Amino acid sequence: MKRLFLAGLAVWITVAAIAQPKTYCNPINIDYGYTPIPNFSEWGRHRATADPVIVNYKGDLYLFSTNQWGYWWSSDMSQWNFISRKFLRPWNTNTYDELCAPAVGIVGDTMLVFGSTYTRKFTLWMSTNPKANEWKPLVDSFDIGGWDPAFFTDDDGRFYMYNGSSNTYPVYGVELDRKTFQPIGTRMPMYYLQSWRYGWQRFGEHMDNTFLDPFLEGAWMTKHKGKYYFQYGAPGTEFSGYADGVVVGSKPLFDGIETFPQSDPLSIKMGGFARGAGHGATFTDNNGDYWHVSTIMLSVKNNFERRIGIWPAGFDKEDMMWCNTAFGDYPHYLPPQKTILTRAPGYDRALMPSSYFTGWMLLNYKKPVQVSSTLGAYNAGNANDEDIKTYWSAASGNKGEWIQSDLGDLSSVNAIQINYADQDVSSTHLGKINGGEQYHQYKLYYSVDGKKWILLTDKSNNRTDVPHEYVELATPVQARYIKLENIHMPSGKFAISGLRVFGKGNGEKPAAVKTFMVLRTEKDKRSAWIRWSPVDNAYAYNIYYGTAPDKLYNCLMVMDNTMNEYWFKAMDLKKTYYFTIEAVNENGVSAPFTTLKVD
Repeated sequence: MKRLFLAGLAVWITVAAIAQPKTYCNPINIDYGYTPIPNFSEWGRHRATADPVIVNYKGDLYLFSTNQWGYWWSSDMSQWNFISRKFLRPWNTNTYDELCAPAVGIVGDTMLVFGSTYTRKFTLWMSTNPKANEWKPLVDSFDIGGWDPAFFTDDDGRFYMYNGSSNTYPVYGVELDRKTFQPIGTRMPMYYLQSWRYGWQRFGEHMDNTFLDPFLEGAWMTKHKGKYYFQYGAPGTEFSGYADGVVVGSKPLFDGIETFPQSDPLSIKMGGFARGAGHGATFTDNNGDYWHVSTIMLSVKNNFERRIGIWPAGFDKEDMMWCNTAFGDYPHYLPPQKTILTRAPGYDRALMPSSYFTGWMLLNYKKPVQVSSTLGAYNAGNANDEDIKTYWSAASGNKGEWIQSDLGDLSSVNAIQINYADQDVSSTHLGKINGGEQYHQYKLYYSVDGKKWILLTDKSNNRTDVPHEYVELATPVQARYIKLENIHMPSGKFAISGLRVFGKGNGEKPAAVKTFMVLRTEKDKRSAWIRWSPVDNAYAYNIYYGTAPDKLYNCLMVMDNTMNEYWFKAMDLKKTYYFTIEAVNENGVSAPFTTLKVD
């Protein structure tokens, strides 16, 4: 152990062991490109991607998404390797088709990729070695255009395409010939939105349809035990309530007769740090377990400023499809590290069928923060307010700018997530930046007293782009303070939208909520007023809901102990609902309130 004196403080140069990752944290940490979508000048350049597809191909996972000039692959769902590719048109090598909301399918031993288009001029590409970036045209001018397309290969080898993105028309499906890839027959409407019945399908941040009719988009198909689970995104990508619904049928092309929409979304995440869980895809890992990848919204510098999240998913014993976004932006185990979260006695009933959640809690929500400098109104409290839309910015991007978080008490720290924000990014930044300058460098320290600092992680030689950096410790450390020091930014100021510290506090879990009520309106049974008694030592509440007492698969996290009511607008007006609530703090979660039946 070596001791240095920096700025009058003793810094012990002992680097804590960093784990071979067993966990991950949403938003996933990939090198999101700088968007080609036009900006107003005052917004500045920013990162964005959305509309993700992940497929399991030859034991590796491949991730494609909007406007990234390439794709990623991973062997473990932790380390994602970017492959740069512009899909050139064979008949015009000076023009390339940017993959916007791409379709990715597997036919036999071949991967197929097709981007959104309203014309018939987009090439259908094929590869049997995508890891090596080996592609060739399968059809140079695919004869059927479509926005937000998706491919599906059935067990009998028949091949289908789904597409559509509109607030007027349905999402359509059509069979394609396996040899010519021409459509067989006419396309069929798969589903129309029914916002008059399903509250969560209403447009707007508050599901009030005040601006536009809701959008239906983002098709995906999953087959399970002979049933076809058709997934779709709604009501708008810029909202916290952006979600994926599911309609169940007996065949891959619905005819409007044998379709059974689930009342609630498959994936939705309206609260917490990373919100939104729409326009995605369902895939399996090498253990056969299901996951759902989808879009996370920011919508600050542009309505289409977005990120990507991955959530556990599956089917229950009655074959109802579920996706678990409860604590979805906290650390989760990677496959095959699945565990069942141990909770208070009587708690692990079927709120969630299974969980990859580590049980590591957020330790620094709205705790005291100190910084080296502040740019304008981008104040320090924005860095730990659990709002991805807000951020702290230093006055510069210089080496030595820092931010320090006080956990309040000595706590066991397991992991830290560093979410960088875009402030004063150079207007020349577009896509993936070449020239070796697109990387973050930093040092991370911890302390028990705020005076003697121990080096936790040294990334001063890092040469990778880590906009949502996630550091998992091999062994937890006891700390009260965490300090992040900037070494290098890719561009712009040193700005942080979330310095999030995870682990376990050394105090008591919150007490259970004592009173809880859900008052459903008679005028519009899609909506209800929810109110509960606050718990003194809680920083958040999880409200679980569903249409059966053992199927409370959706969760709404309400932050801030001063909040004890919520207007809920996401219900099926024709169904009875069930609700419960738990209190959350840095030490764990409370026992749940007795499940309420709400007619």
